[in-house]
Amino acid sequence: MAKNELRLRAPQVEDEQFNDFGQMIRKVAQRTPDSTAVIDEHGSLSWRDFAALVARIAGRLAERGIGPGARVMSLSENSAAHLALYAGVLSSGACMVPLPWSASPEALVKMRADCGAELLFASKTHRAVADTLGAEVIALEDLDAFADGPEGTPVTVSPDDFFDIIYSSGTTGTPKGIVHEHRFRSRQFGRFGDLGLDGDAVQIMSTPLYSNTTLVAVLSGLVGGGCIVSMAKFNTIGFLDLSQRHRATHAMLVPVQYMRLMAEPTFEDYDLSSYACKFSTSAPLPGPLIAKIMDRWPGNLVEFYGMTEGGVSTVLNCAANPTKWDTAGSISEGSEVKIIGEDGQELPPGSYGEIAGRSGSMMPGYLNAPDKTAEAMWRDANGNDFIRTGDMGRLDEDGFLHLLDRKKDMIITGGFNVYAADLEAVLRAHPAVADVAVIAVPSADWGETPLALVVPQTPTEAEELRLWANERLGKLQRLSAVEFREDLPRSEIGKILKRELRAPYWNKETA
Repeated sequence: MAKNELRLRAPQVEDEQFNDFGQMIRKVAQRTPDSTAVIDEHGSLSWRDFAALVARIAGRLAERGIGPGARVMSLSENSAAHLALYAGVLSSGACMVPLPWSASPEALVKMRADCGAELLFASKTHRAVADTLGAEVIALEDLDAFADGPEGTPVTVSPDDFFDIIYSSGTTGTPKGIVHEHRFRSRQFGRFGDLGLDGDAVQIMSTPLYSNTTLVAVLSGLVGGGCIVSMAKFNTIGFLDLSQRHRATHAMLVPVQYMRLMAEPTFEDYDLSSYACKFSTSAPLPGPLIAKIMDRWPGNLVEFYGMTEGGVSTVLNCAANPTKWDTAGSISEGSEVKIIGEDGQELPPGSYGEIAGRSGSMMPGYLNAPDKTAEAMWRDANGNDFIRTGDMGRLDEDGFLHLLDRKKDMIITGGFNVYAADLEAVLRAHPAVADVAVIAVPSADWGETPLALVVPQTPTEAEELRLWANERLGKLQRLSAVEFREDLPRSEIGKILKRELRAPYWNKETA
């Protein structure tokens, strides 16, 4: 792919220090060779052994002609080997492409064709699917045997070289490959280093390594010289046990994981006093859930709002801003956030509209998709490139961002815009509600009308809950009905799949 296909321009940073990932890994190993780098279900690796494995992986890739400009894929759950592979590919100068095992085989075939990689490392769990993708497959369990050779010569990378390509899950249409350059990641390392991810940090990795949610914290923790404790699959007891046993200081979790941990009956039985800070991203944390976490779990909680594409960036330091737990935080240093209208014009302060942002960490574009890149871009009057989020929101008088809905999830009833987030916030205040999603369903009178799908925490009547909520909602916001569910469908990083929830109602209407 020609680089001139990528169109988004990140802001320039004066006197910027570029952080080369491979070089930083080598420096950590030289500085603290005997400290622990990574732990998983099979054992642990010291920084000396981890860095040596990474260098041998890079060496074997180089023998195969894989280096700068090349791409290597993985298809695996979390493990020490997967993390070493990631670091080894980057140390070779090649670009890492971690395929999402949550995607369909058909979507994975499209991703392989799009990125053009010919080599795929797969775990035993995903080997059958890996064999159908048209690439040479190497068993990740055999990584030590693959890396049985001399260490590779250190490779110098430039800020413009591709670091990794992160694919959307591809549930609809053609998956989009989100390109990150070394510059993108280097700037992230600096930001997260200020949050305590240093040589004393012990971080639990429990979300998939193919997700930027995971990568932004875990890679920063690695270059900071800390220890990564890997979970192949998240469960509440396992997470709490690992946190206590390894005296964890940090974790990046998504809201549904926090929900499950706060609902875990044995939560109070574990010693979590070692925690300095927990992170959250991928979906908004409801204020009542933040209150529970801050009350019951030692250490601070920091919530991030952003996109895998980069651009928009806000941070909510929960300890420092107890009156702003209903927001996504304030704009990060070096970032800009604009609110734009349907006509693409910037809206005045306090207005609701689509959120667009720019920051030091911005993708240059989607791989092989200049049209999709153009759709994602908004340019201000000064010619600066912003990334459109598709989220609706507003900035308050203190500069904190209030999120509403995805633009495509907004409910238009009787010609008026209704934001599901407002209705969900009211319902979450009811003690019988454990989880909730409000969607638009067809209405003969209004075109669309709000329906609440509720996971109950304690027994209650649907009509009683509807009336309770409607007493607290505006006339145009009122719920047409409440239906109960045992659970709500979510993506692998915890986002409620409203498209799936809406489909049965709209399919009935059009059948």
